[in-house]
Order: sequence, then structure tokens, then C-alpha cells
Amino acid sequence: MANSREPLDPKISIWHFLAYALRFEREKHDHSLAQCGQIIGAARSTVSNMEAGRLKLHDDQARVLDKKYNTPRLFEMLIWFARTAHEPDWFRQYAQYESQATMIRIYQGQVIPVPFQTEDYARAFVQAGGAPDVESVVSARMARQKTLLSGTAGPLLLVLLDEGVLYRPVGGAEVMRAQLQRLLEFSDRANVITRVIPRSAGAYIGLDGPFQIMSLEARDIAYIGAFRGGRLVEVPSEVRQLNMDFERIGAKALHEDASRALIRKVMEECT
Repeated sequence: MANSREPLDPKISIWHFLAYALRFEREKHDHSLAQCGQIIGAARSTVSNMEAGRLKLHDDQARVLDKKYNTPRLFEMLIWFARTAHEPDWFRQYAQYESQATMIRIYQGQVIPVPFQTEDYARAFVQAGGAPDVESVVSARMARQKTLLSGTAGPLLLVLLDEGVLYRPVGGAEVMRAQLQRLLEFSDRANVITRVIPRSAGAYIGLDGPFQIMSLEARDIAYIGAFRGGRLVEVPSEVRQLNMDFERIGAKALHEDASRALIRKVMEECT
């Protein structure tokens, strides 16, 4: 069946290869987008978005397609490999998930999380990392912040911060004071819950690396940060483990009022 849109390049990532395979099998069986949608219980537009890489095939849909198109476990295994492999285009997908989330849980033990950074703090941090185009990175961070925190329709944000983050003078005392003031302002919002893990907690799980869990309509997806990159986590068992880790870290944290008091104290000490 003719289709004027060019297929995705299957060499870019396994997800792109899966989208390419979906279109290949659909056209091989002379099925329209609507007919394929009927097979997997989805709208025509959903299939079109899957083939364009904007939406992803689910496990139950993969099993139905494997049976209908006589491709034993092909789509099922492609999903498995796509979820467990490193995604070269991971940040674009991460930003898309973040913008669609109804709740985001963030743990950060090193720096202020990106959604709460002031422009000066972000610039100082990005400059320290040696980024070739500092201003474009800062602009992208401010755009993400606007998406998540502007208006009243943003996601619920549950934030856990190590106390050490508050004392690290990124950009100097003046920048840090403004940053902590911004953090306090955000913590007063109805959709933001900020809690601090005090130094007295000592060592705890997660201290060696930040992570974020995004709750979408049908599932949770996580992101684990790392030096010069990170990775998305879509395997359900791994995401469940990170959810448990977040709860265990939260058990070490101060409650909201005490956390705000600590942030204010550190802010007032910035000179």
C-alpha cells in the first residue's frame, strides 16, 4: 500500500528499527494504518505515530502483531532489546516523557535539579562542564523549566535533595543565594514537594548517582544520570526498584517544613 512518508532510518536506534519493521510488515500484508490499528486495538493516528517514532509499541500489542503477521516473537524481542539498550537519541525521548508526565520524582545528591535552576546557576554549572555552546544549553534548560513549572497544569514534582547540594557554591555566594531563594519559592507551590536529606543521615542508597522517575498515563519510566550522559530505564522491574530506592531515600529526609527551614538557613548564610 502506497505511503508518501519516508520510513525512519533503522540504523539510528533499535526503537527506530522497530518502527521501520512495523511499517514494513504492515505494508507487506497490504494493511492500511486503520487496519493495523484494528489489529492492535489502537487508532489510525496511533499507528502513524508509532511508525514515526513518536509513540512506542506496547508488549501486548507486540504479541498480537507477532501472531497476526507470523513473526514469532520478533516485535516482542525488539521491544525488549530497545528497552535494555543504550538509546543514542535518548535525550529527545527523555524530554518528551518529561513533558507528558503527571508526576515526576527527582533525587539529586550533587546539584540543584535542572527544573529548579536559576539561569545564573545553570550557566555557571554548564560553563564548569566545558560545554561548547553554553548559552544554547542554558536556554534549553530554561525552556524545560517553563514547560514543567509554568501555569497550574504542571506535573506533581516530588524532590529529594542531599543537604550538600545546598552548600556547594556554584557560581559564587550571590548566585547561590538567588538559587536557594528560587528553590524556596518553588517549594511553596502546590505541585512541588521538596525535602532535604540531612548530613546526619550519613551514607544511604543512591548517594552516588541522581535519578528521576516519570509517571505517564500507563506506566513509569526512569532516567539515571551519569557523567557526560545518562540512560532511560523502561524495563518494569528496574523502574520498580528505583521507585523503592526513592522511598528508602525519602525515609531519611526531613519533612517539608524542616526542609524549607534548612534551605532558608543556608541561604541566609550565603555571603
